[in-house]
Amino acid sequence: MRLILVRHGDPNYEQDCLTELGHKQAEIVAKRLLEENIQKIYCSPQGRAQQTAQPFAKLSGIGTIHTLDFMHEIRYGREDALYQSGNPWVCAIDLMHRGVNLQDPNWRELPEFIDNTATIDIDKVMKGTDEWLASLGYEREGLYYRCTEKDDEKRIFVLFSHGGSSTALLSRVLNIPFPHLCMVLGHIPHTCITSLRFDRTPGSLGMPVLGYAADARHLKTMGEAMVTGPVEKAQ
Repeated sequence: MRLILVRHGDPNYEQDCLTELGHKQAEIVAKRLLEENIQKIYCSPQGRAQQTAQPFAKLSGIGTIHTLDFMHEIRYGREDALYQSGNPWVCAIDLMHRGVNLQDPNWRELPEFIDNTATIDIDKVMKGTDEWLASLGYEREGLYYRCTEKDDEKRIFVLFSHGGSSTALLSRVLNIPFPHLCMVLGHIPHTCITSLRFDRTPGSLGMPVLGYAADARHLKTMGEAMVTGPVEKAQ
Protein backbone atom coordinates (compact mmCIF):
# COMPACT_ATOMS: atom_id res chain seq x y z
CA MET A 1 0.00 0.00 0.00
CA ARG A 2 1.14 3.53 -0.76
CA LEU A 3 -0.16 6.53 1.14
CA ILE A 4 0.30 9.99 -0.31
CA LEU A 5 -0.07 13.00 2.00
CA VAL A 6 -0.93 16.42 0.55
CA ARG A 7 -1.00 19.67 2.50
CA HIS A 8 -3.83 22.10 1.70
CA GLY A 9 -3.32 25.08 -0.60
CA ASP A 10 -2.70 28.68 0.43
CA PRO A 11 -5.46 29.41 2.98
CA ASN A 12 -7.64 32.05 4.49
CA TYR A 13 -7.46 30.70 8.04
CA GLU A 14 -10.20 32.93 9.43
CA GLN A 15 -12.76 31.64 6.91
CA ASP A 16 -11.20 28.16 6.65
CA CYS A 17 -11.07 28.21 2.87
CA LEU A 18 -8.55 28.63 0.09
CA THR A 19 -7.38 31.95 -1.30
CA GLU A 20 -7.28 32.56 -5.05
CA LEU A 21 -3.66 31.40 -4.96
CA GLY A 22 -4.69 28.31 -2.99
CA HIS A 23 -7.27 27.33 -5.62
CA LYS A 24 -4.63 27.64 -8.34
CA GLN A 25 -2.27 25.44 -6.31
CA ALA A 26 -5.04 22.86 -5.82
CA GLU A 27 -5.62 22.69 -9.58
CA ILE A 28 -1.90 22.19 -10.21
CA VAL A 29 -1.44 19.48 -7.59
CA ALA A 30 -4.53 17.68 -8.93
CA LYS A 31 -2.81 17.30 -12.30
CA ARG A 32 0.37 16.08 -10.61
CA LEU A 33 -1.57 13.46 -8.62
CA LEU A 34 -3.00 11.95 -11.81
CA GLU A 35 0.44 10.36 -12.27
CA GLU A 36 0.00 8.30 -9.10
CA ASN A 37 -2.88 5.95 -10.07
CA ILE A 38 -4.73 6.79 -6.85
CA GLN A 39 -7.85 4.74 -6.04
CA LYS A 40 -9.29 6.49 -2.98
CA ILE A 41 -9.35 9.99 -1.52
CA TYR A 42 -9.24 10.80 2.20
CA CYS A 43 -9.37 14.28 3.71
CA SER A 44 -9.40 16.35 6.87
CA PRO A 45 -12.87 17.73 7.72
CA GLN A 46 -11.70 21.34 7.43
CA GLY A 47 -12.67 23.54 4.53
CA ARG A 48 -9.20 24.41 3.26
CA ALA A 49 -8.29 20.72 2.96
CA GLN A 50 -11.64 19.77 1.42
CA GLN A 51 -11.31 22.51 -1.18
CA THR A 52 -7.80 21.31 -2.02
CA ALA A 53 -9.09 17.76 -2.54
CA GLN A 54 -12.05 18.72 -4.75
CA PRO A 55 -10.17 19.46 -8.01
CA PHE A 56 -8.44 16.08 -7.87
CA ALA A 57 -11.69 14.29 -7.00
CA LYS A 58 -13.25 15.83 -10.12
CA LEU A 59 -10.27 15.52 -12.45
CA SER A 60 -9.56 11.89 -11.52
CA GLY A 61 -13.20 10.85 -11.76
CA ILE A 62 -13.02 9.32 -8.28
CA GLY A 63 -15.57 11.80 -7.00
CA THR A 64 -16.05 10.63 -3.41
CA ILE A 65 -13.95 12.22 -0.67
CA HIS A 66 -13.81 10.23 2.59
CA THR A 67 -13.47 12.50 5.63
CA LEU A 68 -11.14 11.55 8.51
CA ASP A 69 -12.14 13.66 11.51
CA PHE A 70 -8.95 12.86 13.44
CA MET A 71 -6.86 14.69 10.79
CA HIS A 72 -8.31 18.05 11.89
CA GLU A 73 -5.43 20.52 12.20
CA ILE A 74 -3.74 20.68 15.59
CA ARG A 75 -4.17 23.69 17.85
CA TYR A 76 -1.38 25.15 19.96
CA GLY A 77 -1.02 27.21 23.11
CA ARG A 78 -2.82 26.98 26.42
CA GLU A 79 -6.56 26.26 26.38
CA ASP A 80 -7.31 29.78 27.64
CA ALA A 81 -4.87 31.48 25.24
CA LEU A 82 -4.87 29.57 21.96
CA TYR A 83 -2.33 30.61 19.29
CA GLN A 84 -0.75 33.26 21.48
CA SER A 85 2.33 31.09 22.02
CA GLY A 86 3.38 27.45 21.81
CA ASN A 87 3.70 27.03 18.03
CA PRO A 88 5.43 23.61 17.85
CA TRP A 89 7.81 24.73 15.09
CA VAL A 90 8.88 27.79 17.10
CA CYS A 91 9.21 25.63 20.21
CA ALA A 92 11.41 23.16 18.34
CA ILE A 93 13.68 25.96 17.13
CA ASP A 94 13.98 27.37 20.66
CA LEU A 95 14.78 23.93 22.06
CA MET A 96 17.44 23.39 19.41
CA HIS A 97 19.05 26.75 20.15
CA ARG A 98 19.25 25.75 23.81
CA GLY A 99 20.90 22.46 22.90
CA VAL A 100 17.96 20.31 24.05
CA ASN A 101 17.80 16.81 22.54
CA LEU A 102 14.91 16.94 20.05
CA GLN A 103 15.03 13.15 19.75
CA ASP A 104 14.02 12.68 23.38
CA PRO A 105 11.03 10.28 23.41
CA ASN A 106 9.76 12.14 26.50
CA TRP A 107 9.34 15.42 24.59
CA ARG A 108 5.77 15.76 25.91
CA GLU A 109 7.24 16.50 29.36
CA LEU A 110 9.24 19.51 28.15
CA PRO A 111 7.87 22.87 29.41
CA GLU A 112 7.06 23.96 25.84
CA PHE A 113 4.74 20.98 25.36
CA ILE A 114 3.46 19.87 28.76
CA ASP A 115 0.54 22.36 28.89
CA ASN A 116 0.31 22.88 25.14
CA THR A 117 -2.93 21.96 23.36
CA ALA A 118 -0.68 20.87 20.47
CA THR A 119 0.34 17.86 22.54
CA ILE A 120 -3.30 16.87 23.15
CA ASP A 121 -4.14 17.16 19.46
CA ILE A 122 -0.96 15.43 18.28
CA ASP A 123 -1.86 12.43 20.45
CA LYS A 124 -5.39 12.41 18.99
CA VAL A 125 -3.94 12.30 15.47
CA MET A 126 -1.59 9.49 16.44
CA LYS A 127 -4.39 7.42 17.97
CA GLY A 128 -6.62 8.04 14.96
CA THR A 129 -3.77 7.13 12.61
CA ASP A 130 -3.33 3.72 14.22
CA GLU A 131 -7.07 3.02 14.10
CA TRP A 132 -7.28 4.07 10.46
CA LEU A 133 -4.27 2.01 9.41
CA ALA A 134 -5.73 -1.00 11.23
CA SER A 135 -8.87 -0.64 9.11
CA LEU A 136 -6.60 -0.75 6.04
CA GLY A 137 -4.88 -3.94 7.20
CA TYR A 138 -1.89 -2.60 9.17
CA GLU A 139 -2.06 -3.22 12.92
CA ARG A 140 0.28 -1.31 15.24
CA GLU A 141 2.49 -3.76 17.13
CA GLY A 142 5.04 -2.10 19.38
CA LEU A 143 6.93 0.37 17.22
CA TYR A 144 5.88 -1.17 13.90
CA TYR A 145 2.92 -2.28 11.80
CA ARG A 146 1.94 -5.81 10.91
CA CYS A 147 0.23 -6.46 7.59
CA THR A 148 -2.86 -8.41 8.63
CA GLU A 149 -4.61 -8.81 5.29
CA LYS A 150 -3.71 -10.27 1.92
CA ASP A 151 -2.95 -7.28 -0.25
CA ASP A 152 -2.61 -8.56 -3.80
CA GLU A 153 -3.58 -5.32 -5.49
CA LYS A 154 -1.41 -2.23 -5.55
CA ARG A 155 -3.44 0.12 -3.37
CA ILE A 156 -2.63 3.83 -3.55
CA PHE A 157 -4.53 6.32 -1.40
CA VAL A 158 -4.23 10.09 -0.97
CA LEU A 159 -4.87 12.09 2.19
CA PHE A 160 -5.37 15.87 2.06
CA SER A 161 -4.70 17.55 5.40
CA HIS A 162 -2.49 20.09 7.19
CA GLY A 163 1.07 20.84 8.17
CA GLY A 164 0.56 19.97 11.83
CA SER A 165 -1.67 16.92 11.60
CA SER A 166 0.35 15.37 8.77
CA THR A 167 3.55 15.91 10.77
CA ALA A 168 1.87 14.16 13.73
CA LEU A 169 0.91 11.23 11.48
CA LEU A 170 4.46 10.97 10.13
CA SER A 171 5.89 11.22 13.63
CA ARG A 172 3.80 8.21 14.65
CA VAL A 173 4.40 5.90 11.71
CA LEU A 174 8.11 6.73 11.36
CA ASN A 175 8.79 6.75 15.13
CA ILE A 176 10.41 10.18 15.01
CA PRO A 177 9.71 12.49 17.99
CA PHE A 178 7.41 15.29 16.90
CA PRO A 179 9.75 18.25 17.73
CA HIS A 180 12.60 16.57 15.86
CA LEU A 181 10.41 16.00 12.81
CA CYS A 182 9.37 19.67 12.87
CA MET A 183 13.02 20.57 12.39
CA VAL A 184 13.67 17.83 9.83
CA LEU A 185 10.74 18.90 7.62
CA GLY A 186 11.05 22.64 8.27
CA HIS A 187 8.50 24.81 6.46
CA ILE A 188 6.01 22.57 4.66
CA PRO A 189 4.97 24.21 1.36
CA HIS A 190 1.30 24.38 0.46
CA THR A 191 0.13 21.37 -1.61
CA CYS A 192 3.46 19.63 -1.03
CA ILE A 193 3.39 15.83 -1.38
CA THR A 194 4.82 13.16 0.91
CA SER A 195 4.79 9.47 -0.01
CA LEU A 196 4.83 6.41 2.27
CA ARG A 197 5.03 2.77 1.16
CA PHE A 198 3.84 -0.07 3.41
CA ASP A 199 4.94 -3.69 2.98
CA ARG A 200 2.13 -5.73 1.37
CA THR A 201 3.45 -9.12 2.51
CA PRO A 202 0.82 -10.83 4.74
CA GLY A 203 2.15 -11.23 8.27
CA SER A 204 5.13 -8.93 7.72
CA LEU A 205 6.14 -6.53 10.50
CA GLY A 206 7.78 -3.25 9.60
CA MET A 207 7.49 0.48 9.21
CA PRO A 208 6.67 2.44 6.07
CA VAL A 209 9.37 3.56 3.67
CA LEU A 210 9.49 7.29 2.99
CA GLY A 211 9.51 7.77 -0.78
CA TYR A 212 9.72 11.57 -0.83
CA ALA A 213 8.83 14.32 1.62
CA ALA A 214 7.37 17.83 1.28
CA ASP A 215 7.80 17.72 -2.50
CA ALA A 216 6.40 20.85 -4.17
CA ARG A 217 8.15 20.67 -7.54
CA HIS A 218 4.77 20.77 -9.31
CA LEU A 219 4.53 24.46 -8.33
CA LYS A 220 8.01 25.59 -9.31
CA THR A 221 7.19 26.15 -12.97
CA MET A 222 4.66 28.77 -11.80
CA GLY A 223 7.27 30.87 -10.00
CA GLU A 224 8.43 31.26 -6.42
CA ALA A 225 5.19 32.96 -5.29
CA MET A 226 3.22 29.82 -6.16
CA VAL A 227 5.42 27.79 -3.81
CA THR A 228 5.67 30.08 -0.82
CA GLY A 229 2.75 32.49 -1.00
CA PRO A 230 2.63 35.13 1.75
CA VAL A 231 4.45 34.63 5.05
CA GLU A 232 2.15 32.60 7.31
CA LYS A 233 1.91 30.57 10.48
CA ALA A 234 2.20 26.80 10.19
CA GLN A 235 -1.29 25.32 9.92
